[in-house]
Amino acid sequence: MATIKDIAEKAGVSLATVSRVLNYDESLSATEATKKKVFEAAEELAYKKGRRKYNAASSIAIVHWYTEKEELEDLYYMSIRLGVEQRCQSKGIKFEKYVYDDFIELEPGHIDGIIAVGKFSYEQAQIIFKFSSQVVFVDSSPDSEQFDAVVANFERAAEKVLQHFLDGGHTRIGYIGGRENYRLESKKIDDPRELTFHSFLMNHGLYDETLVFIGDFTVHDGQRLMGQLIEAHRDKLPSAVFVANDTMAVGCLRALHEYQVPVPDAISLISVNDVSISKYMYPALSTVKVYTEVMGETAVDLLMEQVNEGRNIRKRVDIATTLVLRNSSK
Repeated sequence: MATIKDIAEKAGVSLATVSRVLNYDESLSATEATKKKVFEAAEELAYKKGRRKYNAASSIAIVHWYTEKEELEDLYYMSIRLGVEQRCQSKGIKFEKYVYDDFIELEPGHIDGIIAVGKFSYEQAQIIFKFSSQVVFVDSSPDSEQFDAVVANFERAAEKVLQHFLDGGHTRIGYIGGRENYRLESKKIDDPRELTFHSFLMNHGLYDETLVFIGDFTVHDGQRLMGQLIEAHRDKLPSAVFVANDTMAVGCLRALHEYQVPVPDAISLISVNDVSISKYMYPALSTVKVYTEVMGETAVDLLMEQVNEGRNIRKRVDIATTLVLRNSSK
């Protein structure tokens, strides 16, 4: 495991700056560029695979759902992006990066292929398709008959968390999550973690809608929603809370500390993603590891099968997850 000192040396900043950035310290006046360097250094140091060199002359477009500024609020997408970029670099593949908003304003030109990272609707996928018929979507599957896709199995991830809670004797379980819209659209995206939480606990006769709090996938909303949960259930707190992602969990832990609710003695907390910051939280965050680097690598490999081998039978690859238990749960 990389240390804070390793991250500080790679990012070229102080130990104190690294610690405060990783904990989303709102009083820190660091620039977005500094924060980006710290988060990318942490992700890259967690990316342990060896590099094998390839010869390739392909040039692809990497189209992002999030801007790099928005990535700082959800490191999941930064981690996928780095996986894609490092795989391209190891194979000698040239790439250009775009945010979807800017990409669709371009004039269609010669692009060998496209990797689209994030949530894209079917209509948006059709727009991207106009730029190249060789496309791989990562973290969404707009149409598995027409496009390759690489996705994480968030339904199974949620089931692992909830089964772990049940096995530990928890019967009063809360949920803190978020909902999103497709970029540049108003259509809401159903979140598989929230849907699975509802169906799983309904099947066990344990679902309580008053323990469900929904906002945005940010540190701020994690803190705000956990505060609302505590205020609403002071007399009978849930013994466990499932948080949709690690970024929200940072805010949840902050609220629990402020309200002096001990973790995990009073509330066990488990989230999803296992981005680099998870192990640096206090207490260290229990979470479901999503293999974002593998998602990025797989997307590049799938695209190269289309570009170099002419494969036109579409593939959808589901990447497994692993429950990682640390000190925030018992």
